[in-house]
Amino acid sequence: MLAPRVVVVHRRTELEELVDCHGTRGQAEFFLRGRGRDLAAVQHRHDADEAARQQVAVAVPSDWRRGTVERADLDRFRFEDGDVVLVVGPDGLVANVAKYLDGQPVVGVNPDPDRNPGVLVRHPPDRVARLLADVVADRAGIERRTMVAAELDDGQRLLAVNEVFAGHASHQSARYLLTAPGREPERQSSSGIIVGTGTGATGWCASLVRGRTAPPRLPGPADRTLAWFVREAWPSPSTGTNCVDGLLAAGDRLALAAETDGLVVFGDGLEPDRLVLSWGQQLLIGVAEATLCLVTG
Repeated sequence: MLAPRVVVVHRRTELEELVDCHGTRGQAEFFLRGRGRDLAAVQHRHDADEAARQQVAVAVPSDWRRGTVERADLDRFRFEDGDVVLVVGPDGLVANVAKYLDGQPVVGVNPDPDRNPGVLVRHPPDRVARLLADVVADRAGIERRTMVAAELDDGQRLLAVNEVFAGHASHQSARYLLTAPGREPERQSSSGIIVGTGTGATGWCASLVRGRTAPPRLPGPADRTLAWFVREAWPSPSTGTNCVDGLLAAGDRLALAAETDGLVVFGDGLEPDRLVLSWGQQLLIGVAEATLCLVTG
């Protein structure tokens, strides 16, 4: 029997990206100083991230298998059934990895509590050893968070834990035929459609609720319900604005038929990992069967 495998997911720190961009620490410091920033703060966050990753590495039993993947490589990494996924970084990193999982437990590790709210990365590094033991012994608390699925009529699909966006790649006006459950189909021209989960209700969806006269009630993180919004629908002789928001229960589908070439669909802000619609293609968006299995303790 194979030993359990832990996969550590991380992202490059701001310091690493600055040095890559500017060549040296000195040049990075010069760049930051010119913008009224201090390299010391960037270094502090880098050190906190490195220390957390080292502490996590020590917490993994020596006889367990190990893997590691950086955020930019997630779409090329193969997760296995039975993996335990340790996400070390900000809350958004959990959302980034969730779409590539299929029921694997996720332990969110917060390397910088002063900066990260800890909604999805709830645990300090020093709790990882106990949490791993609890996961393997099947006694860890698991919170199943609803995800959203988007699927094209050719079988391509993606998942997201916060929201999916469908629209023009540059957020210009997109034309499509929208069909929502219980509503008449409507041709629209808008800057895109957002379909969000309860986890994403504090982000993009929260901003879309503000300013609407009678917005739908945003779901909770575990509710098997999605909220959807049309951004900046444009009224014209051929496009309407009557069908601009609503809720999707489990089993419901929001259907979009592209009437513009090159419309895109992406989830959780990962624009490079996208679906592309040609004229006439249909997109269906609804509650995903898969859930994010977040280890709570």
